Amino acid sequence: MSMLPILLGYLALGAVAGTMAGLFGVGGGLIIVPALVFAFGLQGVSPEVAMHLAVGTSLATIVVTGASSAWGHYRKGSIHRDWFMALLPGLLLGAVAGVFVAGALSGGVLGTLFGVFVLLVAGRMVLDRGPRPGSMAPGRAGMGLAGVIIGGVSALFGIGGGTLSVPWLIRCGAEMTRAVGTSAACGIPIALLGAATFMVVGWGNPQLPAGATGFVMWPAFFGIVLASVPFARLGVRLAHRLPARVLKLAFAALLTLVGLRFLF
Repeated sequence: MSMLPILLGYLALGAVAGTMAGLFGVGGGLIIVPALVFAFGLQGVSPEVAMHLAVGTSLATIVVTGASSAWGHYRKGSIHRDWFMALLPGLLLGAVAGVFVAGALSGGVLGTLFGVFVLLVAGRMVLDRGPRPGSMAPGRAGMGLAGVIIGGVSALFGIGGGTLSVPWLIRCGAEMTRAVGTSAACGIPIALLGAATFMVVGWGNPQLPAGATGFVMWPAFFGIVLASVPFARLGVRLAHRLPARVLKLAFAALLTLVGLRFLF
């Protein structure tokens, strides 16, 4: 396959991921990871490294897209700085641990775990079960433990962490706007350290294709980043015009198909 169709495909993937992220308020990693696995398969990338390469590349794209989102929330004052700092050590530790766990798993096992995770996200969307608001945040030890879990799962599956951190922050008593803003800030250290660790873990792997540094594929990174940021704004506009419940169910159905594809 020539380079031009591949680059156009990455741009299209970035457009879809950005639109979905803005439309449904979920991290683009849920779309980017399975789409990259499919794209790498078409390019003949070994199945043993395709899943790891997709997760690492997804985290690298979140560094850029997440920074744009976090900056916007910071300017609006919707980041809870104290909670972010309490979560940060756990996020960093969890991100590194999640990458090493992923590196120890075969591509097939990692794909199966991703499929289960996606099905759980789809189920929560169908049931429309939001987090129960709380009124009291745990101490620094509780926040640190939560950070380890959020960072570990996010790095393992190549997502920004909002799927886990937003419900946790709301249970701690944050309003939705501050939960989303703080979650966006949390996604940056997870993605940055996770992507860097994936590059180290995959360094020198003989099965990697040209254009990859460890488990980060740079042509995919640039194509996705260029398209996802402007299309995220389009997704936000569409979210205010289209029937939310129908769209959410449609997206849940798509995630269910993706999850089942990874499982079987």
